[in-house]
Amino acid sequence: MAQYIIIGAVVLIVLIVLIKNICIVQQSRAYVVERLGAFSAVWEVGIHFKVPFLERIARKVSLKEQVLDYPPQPVITKDNVTMQIDTVVYFQITDPKLYTYGVEHPMMAMETLTATTLRNIIGDLELDQTLTSRDVINTRMRAILDEATDPWGIKVTRVELKNILPPQDIQNSMEKQMKAERDRRQAILQAEGTKHSQILVAEGEKESAILRADAEKQAAILRAEGQAEAIRAVQKATAEAMKMLNDACPNDQVIKLKALETMQKVADGHATKIIIPSEIQGLAGLASGLVETAKEAK
Repeated sequence: MAQYIIIGAVVLIVLIVLIKNICIVQQSRAYVVERLGAFSAVWEVGIHFKVPFLERIARKVSLKEQVLDYPPQPVITKDNVTMQIDTVVYFQITDPKLYTYGVEHPMMAMETLTATTLRNIIGDLELDQTLTSRDVINTRMRAILDEATDPWGIKVTRVELKNILPPQDIQNSMEKQMKAERDRRQAILQAEGTKHSQILVAEGEKESAILRADAEKQAAILRAEGQAEAIRAVQKATAEAMKMLNDACPNDQVIKLKALETMQKVADGHATKIIIPSEIQGLAGLASGLVETAKEAK
């Protein structure tokens, strides 16, 4: 009876050991396995069996992209300005074996490497370049870190400068400079606005003067044309009257009467002096004689 109990206990222990050595690797993870202290294999997604007492899982590695947010690091620019810069590094483990055996404490090594790389890059730039060249700094840091971490099985996918904090006196000077620049732009805009306004007013006055002059010109032309037309009409009427008189073959008495009528019209005007030809005077005497003759006949 005791023998069966011992055999059952042994079988139970064996089953427990076997169950304990069944490993299921989840998605986006990898297990680095050692056998007798030496690297044996990298287990990927699925179910695996570990040889009891001979194999062990040296490291469980996440294959997801990870983020390291480092605290602000003091750096000195080329023009000897000390500032605080904090960085964010995105990376992914591509080779679990190299990640396990490549470097001791990979995350600490990444942080140290990031800090030294940042100091080297910023040391070659001046303050203004540092503040305006984030993309250049990010690209250079990513390239350097990616190359340096290849032997560790790490792929650096992205590096970002989260904050750049110059000293307080530098910040105050920059704010004053920005305010002066904004004031200068405002003054320029106001001057340009005043200039354009004056130009528009001058152009409006110019166009108005041109239009007035053109209107006066057109009016003068129309008046002149009207006067010319009137003169032509009068001359034409006079010519037609003369032609009618010539066609009627008038005698001297008719001509003298026409001259007398013309003198009467002239006398109705505003002339102060009237010169009467001798023929008209004779015609006046003739008219007086005719009047007297008519009276006697009555």
